[in-house]
Amino acid sequence: MTEELLVSLWIKARWHLIVSQLAPTFLLIVTVGLLGTGLQSAPLMVRLAAVGILLACGILGALVQISAAGEGLAIIEDMGDVDAPSALSLRIVASRPWIAVVRIVAPTIFVLVFLALLVALFTPAK
Repeated sequence: MTEELLVSLWIKARWHLIVSQLAPTFLLIVTVGLLGTGLQSAPLMVRLAAVGILLACGILGALVQISAAGEGLAIIEDMGDVDAPSALSLRIVASRPWIAVVRIVAPTIFVLVFLALLVALFTPAK
């Protein structure tokens, strides 16, 4: 593959990572906002529905992130084989360690936030 094609593929993979954060982040913001209006005192089925929506969106977002990160790693590996790489390609290759943040840290944070919201949703309001 050419360097131009690899850079183009990298940009697409990075865009997928960014977009995969939008829906889960929006839902988390809405859920936290609803907790302030008494969501934890809503009927059990409403709270379970909220949990299901958050979980489904979070899982799908994490899968997209992990997949796009894997593709990004493959692109970085291919960029390492380019003869006389540009400064941009070298910078992309140098970003390799940060892919671990996308693959490990972001999903871990999602799980921790999800657990905190579970506790908030099922702890009686005072």
